[in-house]
Amino acid sequence: MKVLIALFVVVFVDLVSSQCTCDNMKWAVCDGEPCECTLRFASDYRQKLDCTKLIPKCFLMKGEMYRARNNMTTRSIGGKPVETAFVDNDGIYDPECEADGKFKAVQCNKTDVCWCVNSAGVRRSDKGDKNIKCEPVETYWVRLQLKHKDAPGVPLDATKMKTGIENALQQRYKLDKTFVSEVQYDKEARLVVVDVKKPIGQPLPDLSLMTYYMEKDIKVKPLFKDEQLFEVSVDGSKLSMEDILVYYVDEKAPTFTMQKLTGGIIAVIVVVSLIVLAGLLVLYFLARRQKAQYRKAQPREMETMS
Repeated sequence: MKVLIALFVVVFVDLVSSQCTCDNMKWAVCDGEPCECTLRFASDYRQKLDCTKLIPKCFLMKGEMYRARNNMTTRSIGGKPVETAFVDNDGIYDPECEADGKFKAVQCNKTDVCWCVNSAGVRRSDKGDKNIKCEPVETYWVRLQLKHKDAPGVPLDATKMKTGIENALQQRYKLDKTFVSEVQYDKEARLVVVDVKKPIGQPLPDLSLMTYYMEKDIKVKPLFKDEQLFEVSVDGSKLSMEDILVYYVDEKAPTFTMQKLTGGIIAVIVVVSLIVLAGLLVLYFLARRQKAQYRKAQPREMETMS
């Protein structure tokens, strides 16, 4: 009887410990009763997590930066909608977070170089010094440009693709289907364009949660404990993605200036400006020449009349 009781206690303890996990963050350390999960940001600091929901992007980036600084792998397996939309060209950095996991409007790189970010933590201004002035700006619209893997024999069209995308975003990232405003599909290019929008002025949902988890899934660096990749179910067939590009549209336009333009674009602008200037000069001299000819012809006409 004592042996049976001991075995029951061992099984019960194993069951409780197995339930103390964070399904939304595979690097989290969980223990205690009640279960508490944390993510290490520094050798002497762990951030408490609410594993009942997706972890804020700012916390995820800080956790990744800690692992990168300490040579801990972040890989698990395998190796523009409107003019003001922009992509994240800076990638991951070590961000400053609010207590609730939101990004602080001003971010710096541990030096005197600082910049403004939106609610998704993506830079929306030129880089400046610590005196830079930034205000919190919400990202209300993201465009996901996806390319799926070749899927011969799978019946694909825009309607079925939209249904599959909506279901996948809701099941995997807890995004309500009502926020998927449009899905465009180019079968020949295997290109899927998904617009996800929320009303301007509405803070929830935080679209950066869905986009960041999704990017990691498609780039074979999943953050979920199950380490599954993002797949879309179309007529019972699983469709995998091989590429993703995310455009961000903020409630206020970004404040990038000419500093953001590459040398090639600046060169094109200079050439076009010179061509326009040359054209204006040609028109100016042609007008002067015609005017001079008119003045010469006018006295001759007067002599003939007299």
